[in-house]
Amino acid sequence: MILSQRIQSLTASPIRKLSPYADAAKAAGKKVYHLNIGQPDIATPAQFMDSVREFQAPVIAYSNSKGEMFLLKAIQKYYAEKGMDYAIEDIFVTNGGSEALIFAVMALCDPGDEIMVFEPFYANYTTFCKEFGAKINAVPTSVENGYHLPSEEEIEKHITPKTKAILLTNPGNPTGVVYTEEEQDMISRIVRKHNLALIADEVYREFVYDGAYHSFGTMPELDDNLIIIDSVSKRYSACGARIGCIISKNKELSKQVIKCCQARLCSPILEQVGAAALYTTPASYLEEVNKEYKNRRDTIVAALKKLPGVKASDPKGAFYIMVNMPVDDAEKFAIWTLENFAIDGETVMFAPGNGFYNTPGSGVNEARLAYVLKSEDLERAIYILGEALKAYPGRVEK
Repeated sequence: MILSQRIQSLTASPIRKLSPYADAAKAAGKKVYHLNIGQPDIATPAQFMDSVREFQAPVIAYSNSKGEMFLLKAIQKYYAEKGMDYAIEDIFVTNGGSEALIFAVMALCDPGDEIMVFEPFYANYTTFCKEFGAKINAVPTSVENGYHLPSEEEIEKHITPKTKAILLTNPGNPTGVVYTEEEQDMISRIVRKHNLALIADEVYREFVYDGAYHSFGTMPELDDNLIIIDSVSKRYSACGARIGCIISKNKELSKQVIKCCQARLCSPILEQVGAAALYTTPASYLEEVNKEYKNRRDTIVAALKKLPGVKASDPKGAFYIMVNMPVDDAEKFAIWTLENFAIDGETVMFAPGNGFYNTPGSGVNEARLAYVLKSEDLERAIYILGEALKAYPGRVEK
């Protein structure tokens, strides 16, 4: 058979593509500290499984393509409590935030169109665009100013006749940046001036540790431009449930998104039952989780400061940190660490940074670390990382 150029143009996930090396390390008896993937170790609220066990139906039938009403109402209530009033017609349940992003790209882009992102950015955005022949239009940001946005003038320089949307994560993945109100106002002006869509990936909104956070959904002037992407995955430590949503007040967009929902038939009913129960989780749960992640953030930042030659971002939200390491190639270093290095039978895994950039040659000596482990495990993992850096044959002194 002859495979499409489109599928061959896709790249492997920098977050998961080194998994075979980790599997081999485990098979050899090593313990691997996983800093490569944003899989929280905090227990999923019990009501998820309780509600699934209590679910009674003679047949596991197709659910509504748009999502079951009990889940749509639960999502609507969650947003209303945060000062965002969405009609049921504005909300569509998806198979995770990933499918919501795919629907957004499909609805906005023809082959050759562009979506603007700010690099480093969530690696799968590239795949979601390439699947539909769209292109990433990457605007650089810098660790020196905490990965905050460049000036309005600089952003507008990157807009072309093919630009259809600005896509950003707030709080940021992989940087942990939380955009200021002034930055959000600037983005609002730009998308309205140039008639662009704004795809706001806000799945980490409950994880903010310093300063204020505002959803783009609280800005009424964006009603016709805004597409919100959300998910229960991170918020309720339910990544495997694969329930997300796409939300927009743009009625024409809604008419098109429902076609996508119908084409994939529906989201799984049992996961919708569990997700609806998660939305009843008391606020105290999220408050405690936030405190725990703030402590983990503080732990990993302090540990990284002890490593000579390592520069790290200062994350204000989400649960990721970008690091610049004194190595020739972070991906080679990651593989070497899994294959050739251990302390007392333990090693560490991280996501190489080049996969979070679109600009060739960028991020080669960087890595994204996910601080989703207990603080004592984070301290141990960063100690191992530091010792590996000392022993790595490709270390580059600066």
